[in-house]
Amino acid sequence: MFIGRERELASLKEFYDKDGIGMTVIYGRRRIGKSTLITEFVKDKKNIFYTATKVGKNRNLELFSSQVLELLMPGMADISFKTIEAVFDFINKNIGDEKVVLVIDELPYWAEKDEALLSVLQKYIDTVWKDKNLKIILCGSSLSFMENKVLSEKSPLFGRRDSQIKLEAFDYLDAAKFVPNYSNKDKAICYGITGGVAKYLSMIDPAKSIDENIIRLFFRTDGYLYDETKNLLTQEFADITIVNNIVEQIASGENALNIIAGKIGEKEPTVLYSLDKLIHVGLVEKKKCITDEKNKKKTQYVLKDSMFKFWYEFIPKATSVIEMGQGETYYHKVVKPTLHSFMGSIFEEMCRYYVLKQGITGEYGCFVTSVGTWWGVENIKEDNGNIRAQSADIDVVAISEIDKKSIIGECKFKNEKIDKSIYETLVRRAQLINSKYKISKYILFSLSGYTDWFETLKEEDVLLLTLDSLYAGKCTRETRVGKSNN
Repeated sequence: MFIGRERELASLKEFYDKDGIGMTVIYGRRRIGKSTLITEFVKDKKNIFYTATKVGKNRNLELFSSQVLELLMPGMADISFKTIEAVFDFINKNIGDEKVVLVIDELPYWAEKDEALLSVLQKYIDTVWKDKNLKIILCGSSLSFMENKVLSEKSPLFGRRDSQIKLEAFDYLDAAKFVPNYSNKDKAICYGITGGVAKYLSMIDPAKSIDENIIRLFFRTDGYLYDETKNLLTQEFADITIVNNIVEQIASGENALNIIAGKIGEKEPTVLYSLDKLIHVGLVEKKKCITDEKNKKKTQYVLKDSMFKFWYEFIPKATSVIEMGQGETYYHKVVKPTLHSFMGSIFEEMCRYYVLKQGITGEYGCFVTSVGTWWGVENIKEDNGNIRAQSADIDVVAISEIDKKSIIGECKFKNEKIDKSIYETLVRRAQLINSKYKISKYILFSLSGYTDWFETLKEEDVLLLTLDSLYAGKCTRETRVGKSNN
């Protein structure tokens, strides 16, 4: 069953419905669902669908030719083409006025070994095929290649594309569609351990519990995700030792370049080079402090893929136990009791997405244009009058540049209710946000609800949300402090 991707399918339909020659580019990290999306789109259309492999220029030409012949002249497999131009000419002569979709998936595998391929494509789009109803889809997992060689101004194909789609992981709402009968808590955990990555979500068996799925995928030697991080890094990097060490440090909570470099014993430029590559393949992202984005000292490197975070947090320490066939025992004794802690940062990300989604609609009395986190230092006055500096952070900071307003929030994925102290800390730290943004709302997000103290709070600008609120998709009046439930 195909799930989600409504906007992407709508974009592809718009591209297809326009007559004449056309080209679109689809790219994104591995396992994200690019090929599945294209397969769904072309399933009822006449198409040539070729997936390139690491077999060199001549073999890719041979395999591509077979796909072309299979569609346009089935039964003539003994025909051979010596050049890509010969195949493209054959396509031109045999498609007539019919609309045909030409897909080249994993384009970088071929184009990296055939430097003329993109130039030849450009020539045929501009001249030979210019009056044809040929819709070309170029797809690739190498973000750097697709951005620098296909989409950039230096590319022979620059200016020829009608559109492009950078495919990202599913958000927590679409991820939940893979396990519709799960509780909201288990839907969130499912999102956390897969990172919303399409391939990993497709491996979840919705008929089994979340515990059974985690054990089957991670804590057995034959589990799909048991060796996935190593497999993925090996596909992307020639030498994975440094990369593995960097990811390990980030997963453990080290976010600064200088600290990561010191921990693994490498020079900062060397680490930075690998970090840039990890960003390009979609595994790491550079996070900046909102309202202070120009401050280079306030830059953190975090794992974009929470499956990697889960793997590095739990699997390396369990390898021996898993290989002895006791992974299930390890999961129940060690992993399951700490799942709420693991989910903390993921829940924060879900809450930021929710606030942005709601804020765009004007739910909070302003038009939210960005959301992120804030971190820095706050000064605390102690009982003896001394001032003590301590680190501070705010989980959710949404900004409306148009209205000069902000929404700030705190998130807790714990088996305990949020109490008065959490609220007071949020209000205190709100004063650290740039004063040009007037605070429009304070929002608390809790897995387990709130203490009775909040019944006495009459502030109209405070919202109390739960995990159920995030999956309901809207803020109901019952969640507004000071509002009647009638």
